[in-house]
Amino acid sequence: MRINKMFIYVITMCVFLLPSFLYSQKIEIEPVEKEYFTYYFDSPRYIDSADSVLVITRKKMIELLQDSLSYKPSVYLLGNLSQFNSLIDGKFPDWGIGVALPHKKMIVIKSPDKFNLNKSLEQLLAHEYAHLAVSHKAFIANPPRWLNEGVAMYVSMEWSWSDNIAMGQAAVFGQLIRLEEIEKVNRFNESKAQVAYAESYMAVRFLLKYYGKNAVSIFLQQINKNRSIEEAIYVTTGATMAEFEADFEKSLHKQFNFASLFMDTIFFWIALAGVVVYAFFMQYKKRREYYKKWEEEEKLHSTDFDYGDADNPEQIEDDDDEAWRA
Repeated sequence: MRINKMFIYVITMCVFLLPSFLYSQKIEIEPVEKEYFTYYFDSPRYIDSADSVLVITRKKMIELLQDSLSYKPSVYLLGNLSQFNSLIDGKFPDWGIGVALPHKKMIVIKSPDKFNLNKSLEQLLAHEYAHLAVSHKAFIANPPRWLNEGVAMYVSMEWSWSDNIAMGQAAVFGQLIRLEEIEKVNRFNESKAQVAYAESYMAVRFLLKYYGKNAVSIFLQQINKNRSIEEAIYVTTGATMAEFEADFEKSLHKQFNFASLFMDTIFFWIALAGVVVYAFFMQYKKRREYYKKWEEEEKLHSTDFDYGDADNPEQIEDDDDEAWRA
């Protein structure tokens, strides 16, 4: 019985100490201190560009949220998947490439040297820092996911052609996602997640366009006061959540419809055709240059000199010869 208790004690200690041990392994990366951020990058060459974009994003977030953002986050860029997983909290979708951990004031991102990020590192850094800033403004309250993701996309300027097409398809085929459902985005597959992120971006744009540049700040202030999302949206917009979402959905259907989807798709195929034609032209040009170079080299090395027509040789009079014959 005593052995069993000792065994249970050892196992329990291992369970509690293992995460701490793993975490301690991560901070062995030499930190690089900058004015507003501390960097733990296993590829130091990215630090200067990362700091540049984060300083700019910080300025944008201070203006958008009316917050000082005086704390100094730690930013990790890791090429080792086990190290990445050991630093993040909870489950993480396979398609995930970066995460913000507000309670640790930490950003953890997969390195572009080892992973396909599907977006620039600069956009990803700006996106995750925006999450930290939003959470800091909300304090201990939990802001809605659509607002959190929408602000992150808005600040990092991630909107792309594929987002346009995704929103067009969702609006036309009745696949728009209710804002409250976006809370479950980590459980979505990649295509549905793209719609959720794109819709979040559009919701924040809608909020700022129709209710002023301070709308996000006002909303988060209300969340900070432990107001419900329903109460916060009413103070911010004067509308209930149902009315706000209905107006928002109308704006989406106005912007994204059969005509817009058709045009986006047509432009997509035109662009794709343009890429194919350009690639063919470049290949043709390269081949022509190669053949031309080859012909020039052949001329320089040729032994097939032209001595005239052997069947009709030139008749040249030889005066000396004729004089001798005389």
